[in-house]
Amino acid sequence: MKFGIVARRDREAALKLAYRVYDFLKVSGYEVYVDEETNRYLPEFHEEDVLPLEDFDVDFIIVIGGDGTILRVEHRTRKDIPILGVNMGTLGFLTEVEPHETFFALSKLLEGDYHIDERIKLRTYLNGENTVPDALNEVAILTGIPGKIIHLRYYIDMGLADEIRADGLIVSTPTGSTGYAMSAGGPFVDPRLDVVVIAPLAPIALSSRPMIVPSSSRIDVRNVAITREIILAVDGQFYTYLEPETEITIKLSPRRAKFVRFTREVYPKYTMRIKRKF
Repeated sequence: MKFGIVARRDREAALKLAYRVYDFLKVSGYEVYVDEETNRYLPEFHEEDVLPLEDFDVDFIIVIGGDGTILRVEHRTRKDIPILGVNMGTLGFLTEVEPHETFFALSKLLEGDYHIDERIKLRTYLNGENTVPDALNEVAILTGIPGKIIHLRYYIDMGLADEIRADGLIVSTPTGSTGYAMSAGGPFVDPRLDVVVIAPLAPIALSSRPMIVPSSSRIDVRNVAITREIILAVDGQFYTYLEPETEITIKLSPRRAKFVRFTREVYPKYTMRIKRKF
């Protein structure tokens, strides 16, 4: 087996644990690679084992960090590589184990005592072209001027679903339902479901409510106020300003995120972390 290692860059404990994992796997006889940015902050890895994230071609990636680190990996890797997340963040919805469980989890992984949890992703097209990363959590269309609302129409499978004046619109996967979409009043969605949540962000009209649609749906968003710029945000990691007339289309991505799990239970971990969040 071949492994990749990525660590949160702003926490010394995460970098040190990354080196311990690297050393453990190397001594155990496995091929191990470390991403360039992890090595930049802790330059103690063998030079031949350092690669850009985009070039990772491994069986598993050990991510030591929070959800933001996992999202960064998802945005930049070219293959759907299973991730084992070690929580060095705040809540760690996407992570599987805590730091003190790391080597126990690695032992189970090496023994084959695990399963793969697959999650849907969303692909965004701007004027018909896909030039932005796929979203594991959400695609957000936001006002380009803080304090100014935007006027949007959105369509589901070519039919007009709603016309809103709001701070923005969030299109979320079940994985992202515990994040930005939930803060906007959306529901918690079981991550095993293939659905999409559409949630207006602070709408003026009380009738503009979140809705859930099949993941196979095509969602088109149009800016009615064509003199006002908007921002497209993907997973809170990628941002770009869009021209007012940009045609935005969101569909189910052919790619899926894959996570190493050691239990099939969903609710104990999720409900505990949601309570910690709120």
